[in-house]
Amino acid sequence: SCVCFSVARPARVWESVRPLQRLVGSTWISPPPHPAGLATPVRKPENLSRPLEILIIVDDDDSKVWSLYDAGPRSIRCPLIFLPPVSGTADVFFRQILALTGWGYRVIALQYPVYWDHLEFCDGFRKLLDHLQLDKVHLFGASLGGFLAQKFAEYTHKSPRVHSLILCNAFSDTSIFNQTWTANSFWLMPAFMLKKIVLGNFASGPVDPVMADAIDFMVDRLESLGQSELASRLTLNCQNSYVEPHKIRDIAVTIMDVFDQSALSTEAKEEMYKLYPNARRAHLKTGGNFPYLCRSAEVNLYVQIHLLPFHGTKYAAIDPSMVSAEELEVQKGKLCISEQEEQ
Repeated sequence: SCVCFSVARPARVWESVRPLQRLVGSTWISPPPHPAGLATPVRKPENLSRPLEILIIVDDDDSKVWSLYDAGPRSIRCPLIFLPPVSGTADVFFRQILALTGWGYRVIALQYPVYWDHLEFCDGFRKLLDHLQLDKVHLFGASLGGFLAQKFAEYTHKSPRVHSLILCNAFSDTSIFNQTWTANSFWLMPAFMLKKIVLGNFASGPVDPVMADAIDFMVDRLESLGQSELASRLTLNCQNSYVEPHKIRDIAVTIMDVFDQSALSTEAKEEMYKLYPNARRAHLKTGGNFPYLCRSAEVNLYVQIHLLPFHGTKYAAIDPSMVSAEELEVQKGKLCISEQEEQ
């Protein structure tokens, strides 16, 4: 008789020649202006070289390829990782990548492979962090990305891998979409039908030009996704599941949402507030489903405010030489005054 040992396959990594996309419609979007009062970046965002897409396989299945942009100082061991919505790819966060790395932060934007259940996603994401040699991270999740960020924090609660969460237009229970009964049939549907389901959640009324450009860009990103990618994401979005808050109660949370039209109902927002009573709230007057694109200056500022308490610790996402907390506090005060005036 013989004893057989299973050996984990090493991750396979390669760089794509596809640079970070920042096209909206047919127009290049300039990086966001540098907010007055914050420290001057080492390099102006508009002069940053566009980071290349990195493709990584961490599963035995070669078809499961993680796509990511890793920008900023590699010496930072607790970076901010962005998880996209159903319709998004890694590059929908280009405004955050360009601005935050210009201010000294390490930022990773991800696009996940085809996973059909939350446990499978969490296991794959854990393997990815292991490959990147990241013990703990900050997560920014948009819509589905926010739900998956919470599920991953819950999944790793016994050996925490998530230090903080920024939840943008996120939800905590998939039943809010009333689609749990169809979740197991998405894999059968053709791509055009899946895209129609997703597009049904996009704003249809009159919107300002910046928001219209953001929607056009997201439609373009949606068109780039294949049938299996869309079907798996919709399955994750609607598969019967909810967040268990007692498992992640010690994690710092910022809830970011908008006051105008989005796919998230008022009831879903209220449920998030109840789930995280101690969370910092970042309210945007407008922004729709994609505030990180059309209200990026405000989103980036709220991200900096969220990460501020970790400066000077081993969980800082910023190069220590770039920290200017006093100036950030001044900007924070300006934001509060601006919000009060709007109200």
